[in-house]
Amino acid sequence: MSQKIGLYISGRIFNVDVDDEFASYLTEQMQKDFNTEGNNDVKVLLEAYVRKNYELYTQDKKMKEIIKECENLS
Repeated sequence: MSQKIGLYISGRIFNVDVDDEFASYLTEQMQKDFNTEGNNDVKVLLEAYVRKNYELYTQDKKMKEIIKECENLS
């Protein structure tokens, strides 16, 4: 099954269909990053994009450190 999640950006609604399991997680994250009840300008979208990419960057960096530590143990 899938759910439709919508977000207003610059006065337009953008809907995406996502898996039910992912929908609740995405909705929670979107509520942290956006005004889910009203309009968001493009700057808000860009800021959220940069913020999420920074989170991915730090997670990737930590994973690489852990992999390197594990390789050194063997």
